[in-house]
Amino acid sequence: MSESHAPTLELTILMPCLNEAETLEVCILKAKGFLERSGIAGEVLVSDNGSTDGSQDIARRLGARVSDAPRRGYGAALLNGIEQARGRFIIMGDADDSYDFENLEPFVAQLRGGADLVMGNRFKGGIAPGAMPPLHRYLGNPVLSGIGQLFFRPNIGDFHCGLRGFNVARIRALNLQTTGMEFASEMVVKASLARYRIEEVPTTLKKDGRSRPPHLRSWHDGWRHLRFLLLFAPRWLFVYPGLVAFFVGAIAVGVLSFGGVRIGQVGFDVTTMVYASALCVLGYQALMFFWLTKLYATQEGFLPASERYRSIVAKWSAERGLLLGLALFLVGVAAGLVQVVRWGSLDFGPQDAATVIRIAVPSALGIMLGFQTVLMSFFSGVLTTPRRETPAATVIEA
Repeated sequence: MSESHAPTLELTILMPCLNEAETLEVCILKAKGFLERSGIAGEVLVSDNGSTDGSQDIARRLGARVSDAPRRGYGAALLNGIEQARGRFIIMGDADDSYDFENLEPFVAQLRGGADLVMGNRFKGGIAPGAMPPLHRYLGNPVLSGIGQLFFRPNIGDFHCGLRGFNVARIRALNLQTTGMEFASEMVVKASLARYRIEEVPTTLKKDGRSRPPHLRSWHDGWRHLRFLLLFAPRWLFVYPGLVAFFVGAIAVGVLSFGGVRIGQVGFDVTTMVYASALCVLGYQALMFFWLTKLYATQEGFLPASERYRSIVAKWSAERGLLLGLALFLVGVAAGLVQVVRWGSLDFGPQDAATVIRIAVPSALGIMLGFQTVLMSFFSGVLTTPRRETPAATVIEA
């Protein structure tokens, strides 16, 4: 941590702000009241995202510190606030008067007890009528929280609660990147991947005090969060479905190469073989996309790199991939040549279609998988070429 970032206070209450003149004052007064009542050495910091309604003047008049975020976006405002905070801990919450800034004691207690990230749980603390749209309350939040729990195991029930506290030094070490609504998910995901200590406390949610609609767009922002969770869980997006598709397709092709199979009243033959080969190729492509995605994401600091992964990367080389791809390609070509020789023995006359397909499909499969492996190896070689500068947080250590 640089000297300019050394904490001088225990707590910063951080509020991202974009034209919140209607509700900003009451939020600041509640936050300052909490600091005075609890005796905590702290500050209220408003990270302004380009307000044009005088929100900055309101904040300064009430004694809050204002920092202008140079980039637009919810995440950009919070990143700016985290960078500018003077507290050892931060508790962040929206400035729309929906979160309870008067009762932050449980957050502070967990942070003082060693928690790296403390999430509020609105479902345990209570949601006032009209505070959360039914679509969010009964579908969006439960589904996204469930997916987040399945993928990353943070052991929290409200993945997207905006009222949360954290140890500033630990969160800065995560090198958070996103500048939009995905920032809230990125914080939880990276903290989980880094094996940070994550706790959860009940908090309340009431209807916000603004007369205008909220910035949130249900379907658009919900999709962005889901997309983000999938991209940060490449095993679930690529590996697991890819392995299933590859092995099911490969086994089916291998079995049907020796003849048709009947299960009950249903028969499987060369037509099934063709589609099984397509399934095998799709699965193989998913696995290659995982490898390339992981390489790129770890190079750019979006995903952490475990010791096992770094060991595999150290042993892998583009040349080995090229040799593997070339071997698969040549096996496919050899099978094709065998078929041509057999055709020649028939004076290049008519052949039994089923027999031809039983050889042609494995041959074509070997050629396709081999060629794709060669291309993937060249591309991975580009991604792993040593560069002059490497992102500081390529690896996140717990």
